Amino acid sequence: MDRRRALLISASGTAVIFAVLLFVVGGRKVLTALRSADPQLVGLVVVAGAGWLSCWGLMLRSILGTLGTPITVLRSLQIYVAVAFANNVTPFGQAGGEPVAAFLISKVTDEPYETGLAGISAVDVLNVVSSVTLILVSVSYYATTTTVAEAVEDAVLSAIGIIVGVGIVLGVGWRYRWSLVSAASRVAAFTASRLVPSSGLDLQIQDRAARFFNHVETIATSPSRLALVLGLSLAGWVLQGVALFIAFQAVGQTVPVAVVLFAVPLGNLAGAAPLPGGLGGIEAAFVAILVPTTGIPAATVTAAVLIHRGVVYWLPVLVGGTVAARFGMSLGRT
Repeated sequence: MDRRRALLISASGTAVIFAVLLFVVGGRKVLTALRSADPQLVGLVVVAGAGWLSCWGLMLRSILGTLGTPITVLRSLQIYVAVAFANNVTPFGQAGGEPVAAFLISKVTDEPYETGLAGISAVDVLNVVSSVTLILVSVSYYATTTTVAEAVEDAVLSAIGIIVGVGIVLGVGWRYRWSLVSAASRVAAFTASRLVPSSGLDLQIQDRAARFFNHVETIATSPSRLALVLGLSLAGWVLQGVALFIAFQAVGQTVPVAVVLFAVPLGNLAGAAPLPGGLGGIEAAFVAILVPTTGIPAATVTAAVLIHRGVVYWLPVLVGGTVAARFGMSLGRT
């Protein structure tokens, strides 16, 4: 299946989810709430969204600096917003966008592809670590003041279970990385040799893998840089929570800060769905989490979520798409 067809199918899935969501919560009520939104507060949502992008752009700059690829602050922000664009227009969110993002970083910095892949992979992994921390802290605080809804408790436990499972797989994979690389390179070389004459393909694969793993080790063995990027990652998540909090204010509602702080990383887990940037799935997840925890009508919650996601999703798409075009990136060719 080519990339364009995959995008078309995932976009169709997004349209269906939005149609069902608006039918269930009441599309007219959502539209009424959106029309009543305070424009100045919506503007502040944009400011918070820009702050989130800036924090994670600085994360990427710090990580690439650790790998010996110094870039300016402005260039790091340009690269990350283009990376966010790639994540938002490819199915499976970050998982689908990582190869494109790695290609973009390599193209802009003139560094090997393995450097770009190590850099963006480190950003994504550290964002998961900080998101789990934020979920645990905010849910724990929320539980001391309010009875945690069963749906939220199940979502938190499921999220932790998934993340722990992925962590175990990654840990085992890292422990036996060289054996896996050796086996994979032999299979790839054998397959290629059946199609076209090849020479030393297995050694080339092993060399590229070795460079990638060496980059990952470099990042992991820099405690001060790790502390900095984890702080920037956490700040980015908090700013996304602030954006959601202000979005509720814009439609005339106030929600507990702890709720938005765990709702944002929890809802973003739906970004792993085969949808462009999780569009549709994340919105539905937010509504499912926020309605029982806030007691606010579903239509109003949906309106606040659409304002929030209108910034968090569409700001990188519009700005990042422009930057990506300037860098000469084409999703159709990558």
